[in-house]
Amino acid sequence: MLADVDKTETDEGLAAARRAPERTCLATRENVPIARMIRFVVAPDGAVVPDLSRNLPGRGAWVTASRGAVEKALAQKAFARAFRGKANHDGNLAELVDRLIERAALEALSLANKAGLIVTGNAKVESAILSGKAIAIFHSSDGSADGKRKLDGLLRRIGAEGGGKAPSLTLFTGSQMDLALGRPNVVHAALLASPASGGFLERSLRLKRWRDGDIAFGEAAPGLSKQELEDE
Repeated sequence: MLADVDKTETDEGLAAARRAPERTCLATRENVPIARMIRFVVAPDGAVVPDLSRNLPGRGAWVTASRGAVEKALAQKAFARAFRGKANHDGNLAELVDRLIERAALEALSLANKAGLIVTGNAKVESAILSGKAIAIFHSSDGSADGKRKLDGLLRRIGAEGGGKAPSLTLFTGSQMDLALGRPNVVHAALLASPASGGFLERSLRLKRWRDGDIAFGEAAPGLSKQELEDE
């Protein structure tokens, strides 16, 4: 019953939300660090709105930042429960979140490129891996599987020899990468090591975690501390 709503299902507003190191996920009922969650609020028209930057006013409800968790919360009608029946959504909430997180990742990729931290093309990406400068590589989702396999194999070998681990990410289509990087026919790209690179990379890792949850929190984001991740 709505009258029996657990008050811990929503925060008491922005100030309270920022103080808490973790929250209870609406879908799983687990306590999760807020850096691994998405905050949702209710707009004046009653629509459930994702608050990815955690800066929207009003009470917020929290869900683990994975598509599966958000879809589970929707199936359980957890938002209506948390917001005392005052919340509504059109069924496309998970798709909206996906688009927003994807857009943030593409914007970060574009900014990294403008900072001179991206190289493209098979030869340049291979060189970046061999030199140990690549902290992540990106493959277009519609590119050659053979080219991806060869670069990933090299990345694993160099990582094993150096004791490090850099992620291989297939998150965007070739046209999306072309647009973000401002050049045609991008199939493979590498993000180069820099004090700023971890922040750019985390946007892509957030998208990967959202879609399939296969990267543990705090891993594979060189140069980015846990506190910096939480501040994102």
